Amino acid sequence: MAARALLTPTMPQDTLRHNAMAETIEVATMPEIPRRVAIINDASFYVGPHLARSLAAKGHDLVLGDPSDQLVAELTKLGSSVVAVANARDISNPEASTHLVAAAMDRFGRIDSAAAASGRVITGRFLKSSVEDLEAVFKGCVEAPYHFLRAVIPVMVEQGEGQALLITSAAGARPTPGAPLYSAARAAATMLARNVATEVARNGVQVNVLGTNFMDFPEFLRANGVVDAESRAKVEAQVPLGRLGTLEEFAAFCMPYVDGTSRFTTGQFVAYAGGWV
Repeated sequence: MAARALLTPTMPQDTLRHNAMAETIEVATMPEIPRRVAIINDASFYVGPHLARSLAAKGHDLVLGDPSDQLVAELTKLGSSVVAVANARDISNPEASTHLVAAAMDRFGRIDSAAAASGRVITGRFLKSSVEDLEAVFKGCVEAPYHFLRAVIPVMVEQGEGQALLITSAAGARPTPGAPLYSAARAAATMLARNVATEVARNGVQVNVLGTNFMDFPEFLRANGVVDAESRAKVEAQVPLGRLGTLEEFAAFCMPYVDGTSRFTTGQFVAYAGGWV
């Protein structure tokens, strides 16, 4: 059988000839997406430093109340622009929240999320309480978040979006023997946030509350008399999950409420207490 010839079509010379004029390729440039900006009122205490690290790792610029120099350096290495605001952790002082918001707007021109932790623990039986006790716990647990929300929410409403998170206590979700005033004040803060959330939902602004208890944190351990393995075991026995929560995992739990990934929930209280609530 005769071999079959492979035929190569002949291309016209003008299509093979190299065009001496370089072809111009237009590359469309996408508009730069601005980095999200987050406020944390207290970056020196409790979950504040852990939350700041988590937000920095997800590309946020930060406005922080009273961060340590070491934390600022750490966050800067992660790529965040950080504005440190002194004397801002105590948001029962109305000026603290005002300064945080002013710092964010002056530096970045917007606020995408804002998280605040505050509180004043007053223990003791109701029948032995005083009006001074009530005033103190109300200032730390209700007035403080009021001032914070009053400062950040108008900016978010004007923007047409934003996430505000109050970090309170799971004691506000159930009667708490030994701390009735504290429990009542935390419940009041939750209802305040829920009312604000209802008011501004149409503006694209979310307001939520997370309440903790049984956290592996020095102040909690000290307040509950945890000094050794035996005393720790007694406290852990009160937790349905049988252990104390860590601040690292709580920071991770906070993230959807402040990092922009979950935009369809508002006016909610969620307890982070190992099943205690």
